[in-house]
Amino acid sequence: MRLSCLQENLSRGLSTVGRAVATRTTLPITQNVLLSTDQGRLKLAATNLEIAISTWIGSQVEEDGAITLPARLLTEFVGSLPQDRIDVASIPQPKGLTLNCARFEAKINGTDAEDFPPIPTVESGAVGKMDPQALKDAITHVAFAAATEDSRPVLTGVKVETKGDDITFAAADGFRLAVYRGKLVEPISEDVDFIIPARVLLEVNRLIGGQEDTIEFTVTPNTSQALFRLNNVEIVSQLIQGTFPNYDQLIPESHESSGQGTRIVINLEEFLSATRTASIFARDGSGIIRIQTTRESDGGVSSLTISSRAEEVGDNEGKIDATLEGEDSKIAFNSVYLAEVLDMLGKGDVALEITTPSSPGVLRPLDKDGYVHVVMPMFVQW
Repeated sequence: MRLSCLQENLSRGLSTVGRAVATRTTLPITQNVLLSTDQGRLKLAATNLEIAISTWIGSQVEEDGAITLPARLLTEFVGSLPQDRIDVASIPQPKGLTLNCARFEAKINGTDAEDFPPIPTVESGAVGKMDPQALKDAITHVAFAAATEDSRPVLTGVKVETKGDDITFAAADGFRLAVYRGKLVEPISEDVDFIIPARVLLEVNRLIGGQEDTIEFTVTPNTSQALFRLNNVEIVSQLIQGTFPNYDQLIPESHESSGQGTRIVINLEEFLSATRTASIFARDGSGIIRIQTTRESDGGVSSLTISSRAEEVGDNEGKIDATLEGEDSKIAFNSVYLAEVLDMLGKGDVALEITTPSSPGVLRPLDKDGYVHVVMPMFVQW
């Protein structure tokens, strides 16, 4: 192998594939990155056997070849170099590469490319296309609600369902549920549903960046793998096998359709601010914050009271304006779960729907018809 490329391109490429490098593994070679020439470009690839990321960078190739090098060492060395041209050449004994950049030179020992696990390829299957911003929105609104521990593997994933040009993303961890309904650029060739690890979608979200071109994803016929194709980047993930909870049954009927319970419309920034303030006391009180509506007797603007208390520390209460439909109500939530969804939603108004203190609370942002977030209540003494 003999080629040259720009330091900034190689550094960016190593950063792109670096998230797929194994950290703790019984297969040491998965801590390496695979470098190979591919049609006049340099291809970088890494895999931890669950996810594989490949990227291509422009280079001037004089001699084809392939080798694997320790990912961390290579990434740190390239990142420390000046922004100049890097000349790369293979050395036979010990097998490795020399890298020359300006007045810096290094020899890094490597291993045969044949010893590296094969990077999976997805040649056929159902192909869907999404606008990059729509995909970013879907991932941002859903992935954080997936479970982070492996006691129920299906809950560490995001359920994706397609039908025609409709696509639905859903995630749940047993305490909350997030569902986002969006659109594909064009109807998919065949309806599919699969469960993809949430951490993979977070990587896709990170790599989309400011991409404007349509993102294509392919799901294998047996729904064992999915490929996401971005600009000069491909991500292949193993899919999670199992039965995802029927999320439609977990979403209470909306207040508008059922006419039951209470619908409270609140400004997101004010709600988040009051929740964060209450969370200070909630930390020492089992993480619980209480929410109660107060209807003004003179027919003026109603208010929402957000409070928390810790027996040995003290208590806190804050009020914000709210528009109230239905009866007065009260409910308690885990402060972390409530703050996370409010923080993600950002600005605008949100409708909080409450049926009873022991029923799930439902959050629906007014500017996003396709999104609903369900939070399980906490049981408290009022």
